Amino acid sequence: MAQFDYVIVGAGPAGCVLANRLSADAGASVLLVEAGGADTSPLIAVPRGFGELLGDPATAWHYPTRPFGPAQRVEYWVRGKTLGGSSSVNGMVYNRGQRADYDALAALGNPGWGWDDMLPVFRTIEDNALGASELRGAGGPLQVSTSDGGDPLLEDVITAGTELGWQRAQDLNEADEERIGYTIATIRDGRRVSAAGAFLHPVMDRPNLTVALRTSVDRVVLEGGRAVGVQGRQDGQSVEYRASREVILSSGALATPKILQLSGIGDQATLAAAGVGIVVDSPNVGARMREHRAFLMQFRLTEDIGYNRLLGTPEGLEQAQAEYRATRGGPMGAPSSDIGGFFKTRAGLDRPDGQLQIAPYSLLPHQPGKAIEIEQEPGIMCIAYMLRPDSEGSVRITSADPDAPLDIDPGYFATEHDRTTSAEVLRAVRRLFSTAPLSERISHETVPGQEVRTDQEIIDAGLATGSCGYHAIGTAAMGPDDEDVVDSRLRVRGAAGLRVVDASVLPVMISGNLNGPVSALAWRAADFILGEA
Repeated sequence: MAQFDYVIVGAGPAGCVLANRLSADAGASVLLVEAGGADTSPLIAVPRGFGELLGDPATAWHYPTRPFGPAQRVEYWVRGKTLGGSSSVNGMVYNRGQRADYDALAALGNPGWGWDDMLPVFRTIEDNALGASELRGAGGPLQVSTSDGGDPLLEDVITAGTELGWQRAQDLNEADEERIGYTIATIRDGRRVSAAGAFLHPVMDRPNLTVALRTSVDRVVLEGGRAVGVQGRQDGQSVEYRASREVILSSGALATPKILQLSGIGDQATLAAAGVGIVVDSPNVGARMREHRAFLMQFRLTEDIGYNRLLGTPEGLEQAQAEYRATRGGPMGAPSSDIGGFFKTRAGLDRPDGQLQIAPYSLLPHQPGKAIEIEQEPGIMCIAYMLRPDSEGSVRITSADPDAPLDIDPGYFATEHDRTTSAEVLRAVRRLFSTAPLSERISHETVPGQEVRTDQEIIDAGLATGSCGYHAIGTAAMGPDDEDVVDSRLRVRGAAGLRVVDASVLPVMISGNLNGPVSALAWRAADFILGEA
């Protein structure tokens, strides 16, 4: 039985940061456990390779949800299954969220998590190609960049946004007002920058750092009220690792509550129904989950421009791949969305409550478990969602068997606030696409279609043709009260030596994509862990 000071479960955007920071102490032994394999797929480095990676069970988990919506649709929530976790398979969009998000964390009774605490963390971890500023970092391990732009179609998108009063932003992270611009992405020189590439691989040769691949953790070992290790399986064989200082769960908002519940930490009724004995009564493990419900909007173009003509046929795709191999540029060198925007759904709001991401291609209907496919007719797509939903879902185990499926209740649109705001998000996107000069490029809306008009029709369309944002949070949320799963230092209540460091600890939704914020969260958590060592 191997013994370490720290056992970190999950090598995603949080786990890679923790492995880097904690192993910097040569006197501390660190084990990083990853259920997937090494990040050796050549597609990981190719930015637009994400479409293949997301559909491949070798590089991504596919978690089915409960049926939802009028059609009782089952959706598959995808998470990375390789070193780097979801940062190795995602769309690479890098948003930090808004100042008020972090100040809200502190206001809820979590000191040390306000914007004034977190901005220095972001500046420390970033290496922004635009250079350093008071709000931007340079020289850090996580490289981010933005395209130079210049595509006429995309320029028309940005110009239309400015006609609506949105500011054109060179760096979408520098301010919190309504804005639109080219996406900041975890890409440098045409190659993806995953958390593994930024934080883990540069320190893999440290003698005090061990990485266990293809190792799924089934439960935390608790003795006398303390976490002393983990049990799991490596290549099908039982393994157990002991931790003399801490076990740290960094498996994300779906897998972390699963491990906690299988370990006997959770809601009494949930555990009893699954046949798991209770060790710590923590009713909000797996509860309070929030997730973005993203609307897919697509428009047919009046001319044969955009990427469909390249990416929608085998011949065109080969041409795009050849361009990428030669230059590291072209469609294959871009993030999932070329343009991002943040906007207010109604006047009088103090900050944007909607986000959009636009790419000059359009999709065929997605088949679960398969690669994303591009239409051949010219089109443009937009993913849009309200930033701060207050509807809550949940993640619960269904059995003591670690291989049994989870019960994931998305909880979409449970509140009037979410339904009304989301309908206005879609209408705001329509205003953008009906504004010149972009409107002159548009033939008609194909998804969901102009016939979708009322709030209820919009919500139904969002449930039928939209997707999750892959931004679930809150399933082991921090807070000052006894019913909060972790405290403000992310220590699990009722279990000494056990900490959670990932998106599940967030009690409020970050206003944007989570990849960057989770790495920053882990960097901040490492400060607390090292301060207690």
